[in-house]
Amino acid sequence: MDMLFTMLGGKGMSGLLKTGTAILTTLLVLPALLKLFIVTVDEGWAAIRTRNGKPIIRNRPQRRPSQHGGAVGEVVVLDPGSHGAFPLFYWYKLVDVRCRATDLPARELSGASGHQHRVHASFEWRPLPTGHDLRVFELDVVNVKERASNIVGAALRDVVRSLEGAELPHNDEINTRVIAASADEVRRACGVELVRVMVTGDALTDGYLLSTALREVDRGAQAVAALHALN
Repeated sequence: MDMLFTMLGGKGMSGLLKTGTAILTTLLVLPALLKLFIVTVDEGWAAIRTRNGKPIIRNRPQRRPSQHGGAVGEVVVLDPGSHGAFPLFYWYKLVDVRCRATDLPARELSGASGHQHRVHASFEWRPLPTGHDLRVFELDVVNVKERASNIVGAALRDVVRSLEGAELPHNDEINTRVIAASADEVRRACGVELVRVMVTGDALTDGYLLSTALREVDRGAQAVAALHALN
């Protein structure tokens, strides 16, 4: 009892308060303060560093060069992971780098033999988490989907134009040829990666099939001879 009363006395109570405060500070306060200084970028996201709304441009080489570090003159980008940050100002903008798909409008494309394909296609793309690509993606491109759709659509037209016969090849072949023809331009112009190109429909409507059949009849030898006779 004497020991208990001594602990609850002036000096004992002061020591308990100090000890308890130190324990609470270590267990609760310090982790909470540390959390304010740490920014975690999740998988599927990248963070472009900005200050006052303007991207931070790297002005000196990295001390420890890394694969995603970027060169001098590129935007400073935070890859997925945890990074220290000033607790009151979030000087970064998150960019979703997950894959997404965009549909191309249905179009009439002529093959090498003159057969017309009514092609419904789509392509998958994603932003690239590197300095120059993110700078193009964030600052230079007004509408990424519109510009990338134009580039991919033009490449698809050129690929179909070189095809023989009345049937389109397998999607894997079209995907390989269109990506080879347009991936570099899409990255340079839009700052995104072209992942896959897929033809989702070809000559699906009855009216289109009927018009195609009529055109095939018109190409017969007698019809061609009659047209030449008229000329």
